Amino acid sequence: MGLDWLMEFLKGTLKLFLHPIFYYSFFLAAVLGVSRVKRERKNFSVRAENAYFELRQLLPLGIVIGLGISVVMMGVGIAIPFAAIVFVALLTLLLSIAMNPRLLSPVFTVGFAFFLTIFAGGEKWSVPLFQNAFLQLEEKIYPSIALLLALLVIGEGILIFMNGKKGTSPKLTISKRGQRVGIHEVKRLWMIPVFLIIPGSSLQAQFEWWPVFSIGAESFSLLLVPFTIGFHQRIQGMLPIKAVQAVGKKVVALGFLLVLMAIGSYWLPILAIVTVSLAILGREFIALRHRLTDDSLPFYFSKRNNGLMILGILPESPASKMGLQVGELVLKVNGSLVHDETGFYTALQRNRAHCKLEVLDAQEQIRFVQRALYEGDHHELGILFVQDEKKWGTEVG
Repeated sequence: MGLDWLMEFLKGTLKLFLHPIFYYSFFLAAVLGVSRVKRERKNFSVRAENAYFELRQLLPLGIVIGLGISVVMMGVGIAIPFAAIVFVALLTLLLSIAMNPRLLSPVFTVGFAFFLTIFAGGEKWSVPLFQNAFLQLEEKIYPSIALLLALLVIGEGILIFMNGKKGTSPKLTISKRGQRVGIHEVKRLWMIPVFLIIPGSSLQAQFEWWPVFSIGAESFSLLLVPFTIGFHQRIQGMLPIKAVQAVGKKVVALGFLLVLMAIGSYWLPILAIVTVSLAILGREFIALRHRLTDDSLPFYFSKRNNGLMILGILPESPASKMGLQVGELVLKVNGSLVHDETGFYTALQRNRAHCKLEVLDAQEQIRFVQRALYEGDHHELGILFVQDEKKWGTEVG
């Protein structure tokens, strides 16, 4: 019996490579990376992370979260209709056309798929390739989709909290008062592969080679399904790490509330509809509340009279190795007060062999950092500031 299950897991894993969304997610992540690099070069004439950064974030943490969701879904024997998986894939393709990662949140892809599945069950659709998939829909299956959505929302929150804070992208913009200021932006794409039990033999009916196993009188298929999770956040009034983590915590809390409601829907099926509706409205409320709160705050990355605000740090640069952080204020360079970027590099040139900075950190504490400088370091220290007027383009904020 154990060997049979192992073989089913291996077959289910191989089926991941048959899913078009698996490959499409890599394409979308690559597009996000290239567009970010182009914008950063336009603002700063240099990019922060390379174009492969978004691709590197796509899977690692998502695999761990997917395993956790798989254990829950399979451990309690929850089956998901294949019709819902088809709808999720179609919605992922359609919603991605706008190139707004926020629309790829599971509350939209899985949430809207939930309502389409209910509608399809009532209409008894017959879809080419998967005729039987839409003929085996029953009311008792809908709470399972609601529970899957709730678990994916928890996964989304964990990804935002742990991964969304990494590599936030600095950006120059023009405030409503016409001043040049800095903001940070996160556009991220993740993939959560989840093992799902598919009831019936709808897949085998179309593809004779598709393996099906039986539990009692019921037949099932095992499928590793890739769920694409998108996230977009713009931060102007606080430190990017704190802003992103605050959203992540709220999304995780929403997910746990949805889990409780989804469990209750097994006894009160109408609660499944309430759960999915709350997921959509709750996730939108979290995004809207953050946006309104952030817009009400003054720009964090703006020009200061007492120093230079660090908008970004290039990876593996001298500044990164010195431990400088985004949001810190450079007060002095080699003992000289600095007020603009020109003064900063002029002070660096006064001591070509050594760099000593006095900075004010996010906790309003003064600290000193220093490093020996090598040839070229003076011009490539790796700090991005809110720059003076230059030819590079910015946006109106």
